[in-house]
Amino acid sequence: MTPVILLVEDEPAIADTLAWTLKSEGFSPCHVSTGGEALARIEQGGIAVAVLDVGLPDLSGFEVCRRIRAKDAALPVMFLTARSEEIDRVLGFEIGADDYVAKPFSPREVAARLRVMLRRSGALHTQSPPETPALELDEAAAQVRMGKDALALTRYEYLLLRHLLLNPGRVFSREQLLDSVWGRDSDSCDRTVDTHIKTLRAKLREISSELDPIQTHRGLGYSLSR
Repeated sequence: MTPVILLVEDEPAIADTLAWTLKSEGFSPCHVSTGGEALARIEQGGIAVAVLDVGLPDLSGFEVCRRIRAKDAALPVMFLTARSEEIDRVLGFEIGADDYVAKPFSPREVAARLRVMLRRSGALHTQSPPETPALELDEAAAQVRMGKDALALTRYEYLLLRHLLLNPGRVFSREQLLDSVWGRDSDSCDRTVDTHIKTLRAKLREISSELDPIQTHRGLGYSLSR
């Protein structure tokens, strides 16, 4: 069974990035934005680890942890926080946290730490995350493949995905993508980019429901994680 990770984070950009990473690492992220929502979800059961942001809009992560520990001494808890002072770390551990990660952090490091926590709790039995074949660009054939499957892309879907594949990890604004893919003389607008990103995501998921490499950076644009 895929471990369910309760992610309690009120910053959408952080939550989206971390949830995508956890999903790609073989976890099942469940995102809520407030401490009250977190406590209600935990009451339903089935949570393997709770990942708590300290600075939540209603209850602090510390208070959420206290309430969790009042009912469940075994549920692993990890804190995410912008605070790195020793007093905060000590307080976190004293009220029952199992791990503590200060922002900015690497999502992959968080996933690795969660895996260790799950092994210690017995909820993970040294299983490897499912592997998804990588996207491969065949410029000679003007195709993008995943394994043996070639994506059925329109001209601009292909050019857009090609541009992202050639620049993995780089964040492009909508204006930059318009210039690079559609050209400076095009009458297309920002919405054109959003529409093509949406259709690309849908076509990628048709091949694999786990495949979602295009990341949205709110207020900035898009990037592709490989």
